[in-house]
Amino acid sequence: MELAFERRGAGAPLILLHGIGHHWQGWLPVLDRLAAERDVIAVDFPGFGVSPPLPPGTPYTAETLADAVESFCGMLGVREPHVAGNSLGGYVALELASRGVVRTAAALSPAGFWSRSELLYLQTVLRATRAAALALPPERAEATARNPVTRALSTGVMVAHPGRLSEEAVLAAGEALRGARGFDEMLASFAWLMPPAPPKVPVTIAWGEHDRLLLRRQAVRAARWSGQRVKLLRGCGHLPMSDDPELVARVLLEASAG
Repeated sequence: MELAFERRGAGAPLILLHGIGHHWQGWLPVLDRLAAERDVIAVDFPGFGVSPPLPPGTPYTAETLADAVESFCGMLGVREPHVAGNSLGGYVALELASRGVVRTAAALSPAGFWSRSELLYLQTVLRATRAAALALPPERAEATARNPVTRALSTGVMVAHPGRLSEEAVLAAGEALRGARGFDEMLASFAWLMPPAPPKVPVTIAWGEHDRLLLRRQAVRAARWSGQRVKLLRGCGHLPMSDDPELVARVLLEASAG
């Protein structure tokens, strides 16, 4: 399937996958660092960013998003790429690893390792965040992004260091959240989301030390699933690409070195 994407660099292909309600531009803080050593392809999931929605009748689930990414790679002629994802994108990266269609997978605070109460918390926060974004007039959105205090209040669940987000990044993320056509159905599907089958290729899982959306204790379950230690991203929140681009780029380059 055709998806919106940004491609930079040269070397082994590395696909980047964003979280629910986000867009490929969430990877901008690390894109050029990665592109110095990889052929980086940052993708908008179907129904998110500016990618077209899934075909009529196709449900929004992590598995159908993985199908779309797999099809997209085939259209590009990219075989067995490395893949990295954040949140929902992290789950999809692990799903592709379980299928054995990628070379390696890296997941930053991946979805799917929650308890029932943690899932309810996640869904409540995300629904409220999207409702607030939809209710905010454009002029108010600009004022919120411009003011350091309101920017911190509006982004503090997602990042550990709101001051490192530019006004442009906050506005663009808000627009992506408002326009995410697959958001509601995708969020509802989380109720049935279970960890993927065991991976067939090397995987790396890392978690933000200060993740306030997918709480850090979920890393323990991810470690049991993967059979290896989860890397701790010190000083980072749920979107570590914005909090510490150098650290995240280093983790992803190491994960895709094989």
